[in-house]
Amino acid sequence: MDYASTYKLAQDIRDSEEYRTYHELKESVMADETTAALIREYRKLQVSLQMAAVSGQAADSEDMQRFSGISTLLFSKQEVSTFLLSELRLQQMLADIFKIVTEAADVEMSIPGLEG
Repeated sequence: MDYASTYKLAQDIRDSEEYRTYHELKESVMADETTAALIREYRKLQVSLQMAAVSGQAADSEDMQRFSGISTLLFSKQEVSTFLLSELRLQQMLADIFKIVTEAADVEMSIPGLEG
């Protein structure tokens, strides 16, 4: 296989608005150690709550409250809110690319419990 097109795709990703916006904001937002710690906790709680949902278990109410409180705090700051939304857009773009590639390879890469 010729990987030239893969390297081209990698460059196209780095040149994308989604990538540039995310990385510009990341540097600024994560420079504040308190904000960075809150974002790390937000992500940890987000994964924990998502895993509970996927496994059919009830989410821990304390985790739900903490996630809600941290979310409110983070999204109340314009720059942090913009950063988190840009991260979501970049993740969606990468998920779309992954879907296209796995469909081209005729490989099923679904996560049990999340199939539509």
